[in-house]
Amino acid sequence: MRSLLLLVSIALALPVQAEDKVVNLYSWADYVAPATLARFEQATGYKVRYDTFDTPEVLETKLLTGGSGYDVVVPSSSVLARALKAGGLQRTQQQGMSGYANLDHDLLGKLAVVDPGNQYAVPYTWGTLGLGMNVEAVRKRLPDAPLNSLDLLFKPEYASKLADCGIAVIDSPQEVIGLALHYLGKDPYTSDKADLAAAAELLHKLQPSVRYVANGRQISDLANGTVCLALTYNGDAAMAADQAKKANKPFEVAYRIPREGTLIWQDNLAIPKDAPHPEAARAFIQFMLRPDSVAALTNTLFFANANQAATPLVDEAVRNDPDIYPPAEVRNRLFADQSMALPDLRQRTRLWTAFRTRE
Repeated sequence: MRSLLLLVSIALALPVQAEDKVVNLYSWADYVAPATLARFEQATGYKVRYDTFDTPEVLETKLLTGGSGYDVVVPSSSVLARALKAGGLQRTQQQGMSGYANLDHDLLGKLAVVDPGNQYAVPYTWGTLGLGMNVEAVRKRLPDAPLNSLDLLFKPEYASKLADCGIAVIDSPQEVIGLALHYLGKDPYTSDKADLAAAAELLHKLQPSVRYVANGRQISDLANGTVCLALTYNGDAAMAADQAKKANKPFEVAYRIPREGTLIWQDNLAIPKDAPHPEAARAFIQFMLRPDSVAALTNTLFFANANQAATPLVDEAVRNDPDIYPPAEVRNRLFADQSMALPDLRQRTRLWTAFRTRE
């Protein structure tokens, strides 16, 4: 009987042990280079199960409700802040990891605003919100307009002339409303009703010239010429430029950081409080601190990474592009992503709904 019980116990334990060699990753699509995943699995013996989300709100919901089953997640700084407030994350213990000293000090400082002491997250990628465009189409309609100015969007006399070739805006209320406020010289994270009313009026004037508000479409639409101007992320515009070039399109797709300044966004690696395999999660984060692991991502998706030791491994054309790796004087004009209280977010959501539905 004892022998039988021992065999049953071993049989029951085997699936658990097998599961322990798993890392459940929840991230944006293609946010780790396939070759990097393969090297991680070969080097550590862990199998990566990779699920994707398409909006930060989906990730936030899973973090705040708990029981997601994920080991590593990739939140923005604002999502990270709300998850920390809700007790949804555990310490990563990354400061003892090899390669941690290579992380960009400016990004660590910005992250410390929401993660004091940098205990719960590791900076991963970063970039800006700006203007992706079909240069020829914009120049044809606005030969004298500055291509690196938010005037293209927020001055009706400019935007109206681009309506026929298509303007797209990302579906991200906090980011777009914050950018509108910044353009007006206001605090991007203000809760002042007069300031928000001014931003609402600015967006209302833009409405007639906007073809759509959505996520995920701008890359292909810029690449094939369906739209000529998109308020989007730098990496998405760079991917569109790469696709247009490879397809031999007769126009140039470019990205410009607005001269007025804009949002610097930052994505981070973190471990949920109830992660089933926390040590596997730390092994994954340690591996992603290797310069070659994140350089491959930047060379594929054109998002800058936070590892300064990886920069020499990034393709020369990418690392020398000032709209991907902006110089210090440009970075000084960028404002960081911040968390906001739920009542303030709801206020902005109502404003955004009116903009999207053209009320």
